[in-house]
Amino acid sequence: MSKVSKKRKIANEKVDPSKSYTLKEASELVKVVNIAKFDASVDLHVRLGVDPRKADQAIRGTVTLPHGTGKVKKVLVLCTPDKESEAKDAGADFVGLDEYITKIQQGWTDVDVIIATPNVMAKIGQIGRILGPRGLMPNPKTGTVTLNVGAAVEEVKAGKIAFRVDKYGIVHSPIGRVSFTPEKIAENAQELISTLEKMKPSTAKGVYMKSISMASTMSPGISVDSKSIK
Repeated sequence: MSKVSKKRKIANEKVDPSKSYTLKEASELVKVVNIAKFDASVDLHVRLGVDPRKADQAIRGTVTLPHGTGKVKKVLVLCTPDKESEAKDAGADFVGLDEYITKIQQGWTDVDVIIATPNVMAKIGQIGRILGPRGLMPNPKTGTVTLNVGAAVEEVKAGKIAFRVDKYGIVHSPIGRVSFTPEKIAENAQELISTLEKMKPSTAKGVYMKSISMASTMSPGISVDSKSIK
């Protein structure tokens, strides 16, 4: 068993594990209990009352956080030459096709998001086994397979993120950095939760939002009272 550091022990003592905090309180507390020496990510973990094994309950989508995630995302656009200028003008970090497919086959995946045009998906299929496990495979449901590559790049750069429920029915998503104000953290969290609420499957039974917790990298989790969310 790993030894708990003094800083982590102090942080743990500031969080009451028996209490569910309001979203406002959690957004303030997550900054207080941060022990990382860097600008740590703040993440939201939402357990949903869904069965991910059922296609209509495998929640997956995108949300544009009003204040972004605090991380500048590197975007690769895989497209034919006629779309390259549009992608570059929108701010894509890498643009091309065959040369990047080869690089990915050789182990390169130094990007956060991959956007592709529909007409190149057949080629991208050959690297699906590499991209899929890393969450990089372009998908129409997340807006990363599109002819409007310029708009897609701009949305990602502006704070659009993709999320999906895991096999345990939990959505894990970054919602900012500890350097954000509590207000910005709360507003980003609210946007994600509101989006998930709208995506509730009609076939989901019982309580939909089972639990919500907020945590920064290396710091204790903070239970959030779902009733405190608008």
